[in-house]
Amino acid sequence: MKKTIRSYVDYQAETRPDAVYLVAPESRQTMSFGELQRSSRRLARALAARGLKPGDKIAMLMPNGYQTCRLFIGIMYSGFCVTPVNLLAQPTQLAYVIEHCDTHIVFVSPDQLERLNQAIAQVPREIEVIVVHPDCSEFIEDQNGVDAANGNLYSVTETDDALMMYTSGTTGTPKGVMLSNRSVVAGGENVSSAHQLGPDDRVMAVLPLYHINAQIVTATSPLIHGGSLVMPHRFSVMSFWESVVEHRCTWINVVPTIIAYLINGTSPKTMGLDISRVKFCRSASAPLAPSHHLAFEEKFGIGIIETMGLTETAAPCFTNPLDPTQRKIGSPGQPFGNEAKIIDANGETLPPRQTGEIMVRGNNVMSGYYKNPEETAKSLTGEGWLHTGDLGHLDEDGFVFVTGRIKELIIKGGENIAPREIDEVLMKHPAVLEAAAVGIPDDNYGQEIIACLILKPGATCNADELREYCESALGPYKTPKQFHIVEDLPKGPSGKVQRLKLIDLVRRPSMN
Repeated sequence: MKKTIRSYVDYQAETRPDAVYLVAPESRQTMSFGELQRSSRRLARALAARGLKPGDKIAMLMPNGYQTCRLFIGIMYSGFCVTPVNLLAQPTQLAYVIEHCDTHIVFVSPDQLERLNQAIAQVPREIEVIVVHPDCSEFIEDQNGVDAANGNLYSVTETDDALMMYTSGTTGTPKGVMLSNRSVVAGGENVSSAHQLGPDDRVMAVLPLYHINAQIVTATSPLIHGGSLVMPHRFSVMSFWESVVEHRCTWINVVPTIIAYLINGTSPKTMGLDISRVKFCRSASAPLAPSHHLAFEEKFGIGIIETMGLTETAAPCFTNPLDPTQRKIGSPGQPFGNEAKIIDANGETLPPRQTGEIMVRGNNVMSGYYKNPEETAKSLTGEGWLHTGDLGHLDEDGFVFVTGRIKELIIKGGENIAPREIDEVLMKHPAVLEAAAVGIPDDNYGQEIIACLILKPGATCNADELREYCESALGPYKTPKQFHIVEDLPKGPSGKVQRLKLIDLVRRPSMN
């Protein structure tokens, strides 16, 4: 079978046409594999009739929904390249993405139309805007006066661009990550194989479809193994477990922030809910604090499989084993479906237990950054290795342990300090829900440490208490100089804390 989205949609539609692929709980709609194939072919011909050519970029600015998922898969099926845009992007950043990706069509939900129009006003070319409700069940083609039968169904190859996602741009201009059909399919295959998923498996998919995690793990992998996904509009701690039980989900895919909220939410047992059908919880997109890992498993009786992926690797590149006895808490696991190594500053491969940059190579790795050969050359070696920008080491069993980002490393008095180490200590404090440390300029040490915290609902604590707590675990040298209580932490599309943006928050009064 060719490694294309179309090949897998066609295979599932031909072998199991009536099997459910998608459940949209709010609108009570379902989509079978046969329906997905028919709608994708209709969309393909309608887009071709508009004059689009193979590989053309089509942007989406839509929240989760039945139609959103249909368009996301259908655009890739059609031989075009889908570019989902972060709903949290500011108009200026939105304008940059729309102009840079060379799209001439944007699918947009009604609630995002005003923002889109503000962005398009800054783009010096004509953009066709197609407004559609995320849960609309009708064919968009019928609403816009195009005869779908008149268009071509273009051929699709493994190397054709299927998905382009923009990086958050925390340290510069956002970059368009180009993922071919082969890369997208490899990401879905890696998820399906690593977790031994099959046609009877159904995932609770609460992450936004503009996240690479949701795109590959929850939308693409069921195309590979023939399973299904339940896609609510958004995550709700109040209704999460009820929806999991009602729709008979066998696994859940979340990020550490959601795990923190579930830990502090109501137990399913007190709600009279039986969650024994759930085989595992998959955590990705950001490091999971070991304290939260253990607390979740103790409260819910569901094992967590911690994983790691990047936009540039079509989501998963490391995963812990399915067997809970083989997992290592604090590690996102071993390479799966790709290779990995650790290198020093000179590019030499390091032995186990020595810290350096994490490198990844495999079919899931991007083809490059769109219209940016300089950054592509910096990130991809001639042998196909990707510079992840993450620091860490491998142990003797091949498990990776991540200590931070190269650009986020705190260097205090010449000593390298991984901010994640400080985060994990703070998140063990009974009053702390989330925490993130970062270095700020200091005349004496070069950098000093500050920490931003989100407290649990109703919890209180003061700087002296936090300082004493940190000193007992980290020692005085690694203890933050300042503590700042914030309502939220700045995060990128994948849910990772954008540490360098924390520096803007320290202008607020601290707890000292």
